[in-house]
Amino acid sequence: MDKKEKIIDTALKLFVENGFHGTATSKIAQEAVVANGTLFNYFKTKDELVVAIYISVKEDMADFLIKNIKDSDNFKDVMKSQFLASLFWALNNQMKFKFIQQFHTSPYVDKIEQEVTQSQVLPHLKLIQTGIDKGLIKKLPVDFIYSIISSQTFGVYQYIISKQFTKVQQHETVEQTFELLWDMIK
Repeated sequence: MDKKEKIIDTALKLFVENGFHGTATSKIAQEAVVANGTLFNYFKTKDELVVAIYISVKEDMADFLIKNIKDSDNFKDVMKSQFLASLFWALNNQMKFKFIQQFHTSPYVDKIEQEVTQSQVLPHLKLIQTGIDKGLIKKLPVDFIYSIISSQTFGVYQYIISKQFTKVQQHETVEQTFELLWDMIK
């Protein structure tokens, strides 16, 4: 692992454990076993580091979704595979998912360029629009349906980790939740 990766991994862990404001860059450098100057060679500011981690985590999630979303002619199956993949990525990457949650409720969210945010959600919005256009889901604003789906993902994740379910129980809960969600948007 190179120094930049070590800084990112260490900062991610510390940010989740101590919050953005409770994590000094000196602590990140110390735990990553690099000099403060080295950290600032890669990231000019702490803000830049936080945003870089967010973009990296979202890219990791997007790569996973692309590889794990079922290609099907059945729209419901495609939506279900996207929902399942999102939740299972979150459950298998809990620290990264906690970082995303933390980031979304922080002032750092305003530091992401609109184009970056749009590129991250555009495939989801296009899929929802396809469902609306084909009359397969309710004719509601696309961003509203996306918000409902995202909220369900966050909520089910929180529910599952609070119960410390087995993998089988996680799977059953996710499957049941998708059916509830599908009934809501179809």
